[in-house]
Amino acid sequence: MQTRIDEIADGIHRLSTFVPEIAPPAGFTFNQFLVLGEEPLLFHTGLRRMFPAVRDAVARLIPPERLRWICFGHYEADECGAMNDWLAVAPHAQVAHGMTGCLVSLNDMADRTPRILADGEVIPVGDGRRLRWIDTPHVPHGWEAGVMLEEKSGTLLCGDLFTQLGDGPALTEGDIVGPAIAAEDIFRASALSPGMGGVIHSLAGLAPKRLALMHGPSFAGDGAAALTALAEDYDRRARAALG
Repeated sequence: MQTRIDEIADGIHRLSTFVPEIAPPAGFTFNQFLVLGEEPLLFHTGLRRMFPAVRDAVARLIPPERLRWICFGHYEADECGAMNDWLAVAPHAQVAHGMTGCLVSLNDMADRTPRILADGEVIPVGDGRRLRWIDTPHVPHGWEAGVMLEEKSGTLLCGDLFTQLGDGPALTEGDIVGPAIAAEDIFRASALSPGMGGVIHSLAGLAPKRLALMHGPSFAGDGAAALTALAEDYDRRARAALG
């Protein structure tokens, strides 16, 4: 298992592991994002079994013990399975997540007490980079779900939004909406509700310049247009479900 490293924005590195055995023949990628600064932040920990590969990738960028913040979109193995492994190697690191995630799961499951982030709260990591937590309950799934916006570069750390199959480039200006719609047709992974499209429309209002996908290539371009198109597809699905 190998983890490749690509810088998708200034000081933001995508750590990507491709697993061909998942959803063959296309396979599936698992991505983490390391945001550099005086207080480095890792968004997604990776699966527990992936920890050695991801730790070695981080070590090519910074000493792993320098990691300060551990964040992720929601409580699920591929998002936070290696959380406690990271806490063990980085003695000053702290998990940070929204209130629901901390009260329901992380206060018990994390080996050190997590920091509760209010909706809109910012973590400054240094070098002008600031990570803003945004609550997105049930979007795409999990009532504790959220995303983070790195304000300096306009990079939205999307979690499971735009999930797609395959192993593509680290950064693309091509279509990420069509592949995400196709993956949703296969997995039905989203917590479809009448309000889902509205939450994603609100993210479009942030006008991100980069979309950092957990499963798929990162996107450079009109993030608002991509999010709007994704929201409209979920609006269509909700209308169909309601008859």
